[in-house]
Amino acid sequence: MNDSSWGTPPPAGYWGPSGQGPAPGAVPAGPTYDAHDAQQTRPMPFVPDVSAVGGDQDDDRGAARVSGPLFRDETPAAQPYATRGTVPQNPEPMPDAPQPAPRQKKSAGRDLGAAIGVGVGLGVVIIASLFVVKAVFVGVVAVAVVVGLWELTKRLEERKGIRAPLVPLALGGAAMVVAGYVRGAEGAWVAMALTALAVLVWRMTEPPEGYLKDVTAGVFAAFYVPFLATFVAMMLTADDGPYRVLTFLLLTVVSDTGAYAVGWRFGKHKLAPRISPGKTREGLLGAVSFAMVAGALCMQFLVDDGTWWQGLLLGLAVAASATLGDLGESMIKRDLGIKDMGSLLPGHGGIMDRLDSLLPTAPIVWLLMVIFVGST
Repeated sequence: MNDSSWGTPPPAGYWGPSGQGPAPGAVPAGPTYDAHDAQQTRPMPFVPDVSAVGGDQDDDRGAARVSGPLFRDETPAAQPYATRGTVPQNPEPMPDAPQPAPRQKKSAGRDLGAAIGVGVGLGVVIIASLFVVKAVFVGVVAVAVVVGLWELTKRLEERKGIRAPLVPLALGGAAMVVAGYVRGAEGAWVAMALTALAVLVWRMTEPPEGYLKDVTAGVFAAFYVPFLATFVAMMLTADDGPYRVLTFLLLTVVSDTGAYAVGWRFGKHKLAPRISPGKTREGLLGAVSFAMVAGALCMQFLVDDGTWWQGLLLGLAVAASATLGDLGESMIKRDLGIKDMGSLLPGHGGIMDRLDSLLPTAPIVWLLMVIFVGST
């Protein structure tokens, strides 16, 4: 263990990293000795300090670590661990070359089986009520409106502390749908005005704090859910009303289905990533294509006096309005910090999650139907 660079063997207890004497603050490894005894002391055998492999730092006791070569003529990089006496107990393996991440299978994000089952069930109820007794279908619309208002006001209160009065909204919303069916657009507007007035008065029974935001949210809810839904009831009043409503429902569903299918398979370019990251431009093209084809077929074979080219325009308008309606509710849900408005429909979310594209599409279809084939 002697080294030619030393004049004498290193004294016992020596812990200096460079051979220049004891390291500052180091504690001798053995009993104290004086300079006279130093020449008679045998060299202390070298015991490798495994902790030296790891950096040039002091431990928490303040003693200096051996962080370099013990002898000055040793070069750590030129000697293996066995020669340097610093064999690590658990040597870390060299990192492998980065491997590409495995491709993950695309997922729809929902229980597709439950979604299809619920969708089929709702379709049966709607079709049966639509073609058996018109008044029953109006009742189905009214119930959907009330449930949608309940979901919306509940989420507003939970997430934002906004207490839009549900009682006048529910009563006025149901009355609005019935008025639209019985009295047309005039009845719908009168019912809307009375519902807004009822919201203002009902909220006066509570403390004034938050009055403005509560009634504003109430009037918004009255317009967004029941008023837009009245156009479905108004479509039903025509002689071929059930087929007009069926066309409206089919085009909206086909538009959503086309957007989902094409976007899921080919979607790469985001449509509105800040609002709805899952929607793509390819999905929008799928919605337009599917809806235009379905519109041409429906107007040609279901609606009296309808033609295929009118169906093309109708399908284009439905795809645009359904997409905007979906984005609009996505904006509301992002503001509220929620994924779904409710959980009543397995695989779908809440009633409002199914009405999001239907509600803004209803007045568009009603208006185009009136322009193309009249109101009766």
